[in-house]
Amino acid sequence: MPAADDYTRQGFVNFTRWSARLPGTQRRAAARTEQTASPDRRREGSVPAARAEQLADEPPSVPAVDELRVREVLDRVPSLVALVHGPDHRIAYVNDAYTTAFGARPLGERAREVLPELDALGLFPLLDQVQRSGKPRTVKSRKAPDGRSYTFTCTPVAQGDGKGGSDGRGVLVFATDVTDHAEAAERLRASERRQRETAVTLQRSLLPQELEEPDDLRVAATYHPGGTEAAVGGDWYDVITLGGGRTALVIGDVMGRGVRAAAVMGQLRTAVRAYARLDLPPHEVLQLLDGLAAEIDANQIATCAYAVHDPNEGKLVYASAGHLPILVRDENGAVLRADEPTGPPLGTGGWMHASGSIPLGPGSTAVLYTDGLVERRDADLDEGIAALERALAGATGTPQVVCDRLVRSAGVTPDHDDDVAVLVLQHPARTGPESELFRNAALDLLGGVEAAPRARAFASGVLTSWRFPADLHDLGVLATSELVANSLQHGTPPMRLRLRRTDRRLIIEVTDGDDHLPRRRRAEPGDESGRGIAIVATIASNWGCRRTPGGGKAVWCEFALPHGRMPS
Repeated sequence: MPAADDYTRQGFVNFTRWSARLPGTQRRAAARTEQTASPDRRREGSVPAARAEQLADEPPSVPAVDELRVREVLDRVPSLVALVHGPDHRIAYVNDAYTTAFGARPLGERAREVLPELDALGLFPLLDQVQRSGKPRTVKSRKAPDGRSYTFTCTPVAQGDGKGGSDGRGVLVFATDVTDHAEAAERLRASERRQRETAVTLQRSLLPQELEEPDDLRVAATYHPGGTEAAVGGDWYDVITLGGGRTALVIGDVMGRGVRAAAVMGQLRTAVRAYARLDLPPHEVLQLLDGLAAEIDANQIATCAYAVHDPNEGKLVYASAGHLPILVRDENGAVLRADEPTGPPLGTGGWMHASGSIPLGPGSTAVLYTDGLVERRDADLDEGIAALERALAGATGTPQVVCDRLVRSAGVTPDHDDDVAVLVLQHPARTGPESELFRNAALDLLGGVEAAPRARAFASGVLTSWRFPADLHDLGVLATSELVANSLQHGTPPMRLRLRRTDRRLIIEVTDGDDHLPRRRRAEPGDESGRGIAIVATIASNWGCRRTPGGGKAVWCEFALPHGRMPS
């Protein structure tokens, strides 16, 4: 093995030759030649004497870079410098800064054996690559064993006469301390992570912790925040039981990201639940939301789809404010896409929304979703919706299974660049013993003095056939009598009585052609009327009223079936 002094001497001779070949070296040498020749030209009278005297008083010029020894330069720079050469990367030189950082290193030894810090940083494959390719490479901000961070630039250096093949090549390792920058960047990343975690926590806390469970529908939902590089958005969903067997389903997306979007989402979701309790048509709910969104933040808009399912109608009535179309898979596997009407997003104002409908019979599955599920930067939005339709056509199982399959088919991963919210609902086709727990019975009331007795007799017969216990039977007949009497006194034809039972409750509903909604009030001792709704509200678990789409109203009440007393 050659002596260490031989490696050092040979390395620096070749290093000086290499530095002479750096770009710009020839230009600097030419510039110095001109400066040397200029005094002769000044003696020829090209420069005034006064100027010549001023030049003579100037301090002597400092040596040019090329006149300095390479070792002097490298020993003084604060960056870490090491020179290795040969196929086994023997050490030819390390500067003072390198020695200060990692200790003295014996020259002439293999770098793999005496430079463990480079091995810990994974730089040896990079040295091999630079030596083979003859091209410089840089790796940014790697943390060294001394706890500091460095950016390493590895540059090929020709050794000897350049005829020695790979044996005649070396690599100059130049490391710049970027610890302050790395720590600042890490603090920034940590701050962004904390902000994102705050937004995600807020977002999740504002979403339903548990979905309400309607009697006639099975529902499931999922929410996936965007990846770590994307701030959380304002996607939300909700399921709201309206009473009388009806269910409202909501999905929305607040434009923008971060805590602000999540906060606006929370306000809109709360408002939707409040407006839903009014049991208004979907387009009227969106109309109210539109005005509220403008008040919350005039610069913030949101899309929203609001739908209502009534088991007696077998369809989904909906309204959309700039949201993506609802998809429904029927019992035969065919997928329908909800068409118009679709209005502009919430917060834009000046638009009259309208309601539409799509069939949702037994055996059907409906999907409400946000754009993160179907929108991709490299594909058209319609292509994403068409792909979702194909996935839904083959998706069977429980709502949660369908939900998970749709998310997987869309390629949603933890580093997905947008939030995703999906709400799946099924109207199951019930057969066998389960179908006996879901029954309907209806009677058209023609008016007259015989209407009330006829309604009571009809209700008594139905409840007896459904084998309700005596106390619930009597309460049901009493509630029927009061609702029918109220309709006969204050309503107009046509009038209809409907009784419905589920596995959890008995629902009694009376409709008529008058749109004046009743209210509960206190009757004075001498009043001969005004107690009907008060009696219903007292004996029933819940009651309510709403206007019907074709004009008129529906007044309903329901009785919860205690566990263990469910009729069979």
